[in-house]
Amino acid sequence: MTTMAKTTEQVEVKLNGEANAGSSCAPTRGDRPTEPVIFEKNSPGSRAVTLPALDVNPTETPNELLGAAPDLPEMGMLPVVRHYTHLSQRNFSIDGEFYPLGSCTMKFNPRINEWAASLPGIVDLHPLQDDSEIQGALALLYQTRRFLEEIGGMDEASLQPAAGAHGEYTALKVMRAYFRSKGETQRTKVLSPANAHGTNPASCAMCGANVLTVKAPDGYTDLDDLKRLIDTEGADTILGLMITNPNTAGLFDRKIDKVADIIHDAGALLYLDGANMNAVLGKTRPGDFGADAMHYNTHKTFSTPHGGGGPGAGPIAVRDFLAPFLPAPQVVQRPDGTYALDYDRPDTIGKVRSFTGQFGVLVRCWTYIRACGPDGLENIAELAVLSANYLAARLQHKFETPFFDPKDGRFAAHEFVTVPQRLLNKGVTLNDIAKRLIDYRIHPPTMHWPVRNCLMVEPTETESLESLDGFINAMLAIAGEIERDPAQLALAPKEAVVDRLDIVAADRRPRTVWERDEQGG
Repeated sequence: MTTMAKTTEQVEVKLNGEANAGSSCAPTRGDRPTEPVIFEKNSPGSRAVTLPALDVNPTETPNELLGAAPDLPEMGMLPVVRHYTHLSQRNFSIDGEFYPLGSCTMKFNPRINEWAASLPGIVDLHPLQDDSEIQGALALLYQTRRFLEEIGGMDEASLQPAAGAHGEYTALKVMRAYFRSKGETQRTKVLSPANAHGTNPASCAMCGANVLTVKAPDGYTDLDDLKRLIDTEGADTILGLMITNPNTAGLFDRKIDKVADIIHDAGALLYLDGANMNAVLGKTRPGDFGADAMHYNTHKTFSTPHGGGGPGAGPIAVRDFLAPFLPAPQVVQRPDGTYALDYDRPDTIGKVRSFTGQFGVLVRCWTYIRACGPDGLENIAELAVLSANYLAARLQHKFETPFFDPKDGRFAAHEFVTVPQRLLNKGVTLNDIAKRLIDYRIHPPTMHWPVRNCLMVEPTETESLESLDGFINAMLAIAGEIERDPAQLALAPKEAVVDRLDIVAADRRPRTVWERDEQGG
């Protein structure tokens, strides 16, 4: 492959609308040229596929049904394959680079999961087949929900929700249905700590519930503020508390049992956002510390692919008194040992997803749980916590960690937050640090959440010690660059295939389609 590195004189970087050339630390643009859009590679007459001859008489389409032919590029098969391969090489991915995206949890998807999900007996099923013809699939789904019930310390689970936020929404609907059945329709207010997962308020709004924020000044739920809000709003108006534990500050709230007592004394319910369950697998169960309902992000905890707008799964699990309101159908095991889909659930909130949910994703979840076993699941939590604490301890002398202080007994759970104020005081922005990480082939961590000017770093349990050390070395190298010449970080990324993008312009004036120029190019 031809190297596309450029000399100082050849480089001109556009930054904030101004040209900056001749820097002593001028950037290159990686080792690949800009990839034209596929329309610009149009080769009239080329074909990527040859269709077989018709084995029936052709039927002409009426003219009134014909429109203009789509303006599609013409290319051979090999150029098409190379085009999309080149595009994939320009992207970050968990298979290619370290991806410490805190809270979102991007981690490796073991290939055994993909093998299981691609078996003919799995992919060739039709969702409308009779129960008697899909006993293996129903057995797998039944076992999956039983696994999730046991792991969470809950009584019954539903596999229907298609994502974590969808699980939140579904569980809130179940909770509201429960209170309606008791005639307590006035319970429309949901409390949520400031360090809870970001989707919680949106889920509440979609369910018609009002959200009240509980303070968490030290990274933990403020019990006094929780009591104050309940007293101020009226205990009989509170639907429940949505808490993330471990939370987005990277801390396990050891007062969670007291939080549960306060909520239950108000007659309300405790909802556990299970986004970060990979930090506590086998160590504690939400049902044991007072949670009444919860959801799982299967990609975060059980290594299924991250949805990214595509297929995902967000199963929910609840205590027995909420179980009658779960979505229908529910996969059950009959007394004779066979499996079925049970639609006879008079109190159900109804379907929230077609058929039984995202079956292929749930196959991956089942495979991972079975492959790990009880000891393996516990090991996941141990490695997730160890990895996060290792990074925080190695970096805190350069990158301040406001919620991590081992001397005070404050250890990280699965992730940690750094607010590198000393470095920012030297004239760089958090965005500068994030963009420079791209040059080290590391995806930037989550930024400005849960507090301003922070990086939220989650290494996950799947990264090796060598990978963690590589991240530490990159972060310390960037800190050294800032201390020597902070202005140079404004040029980052220096080795990427594109310059630093104008994020504001991209958000406000996106160009989502390609248009030919006046010359037809």
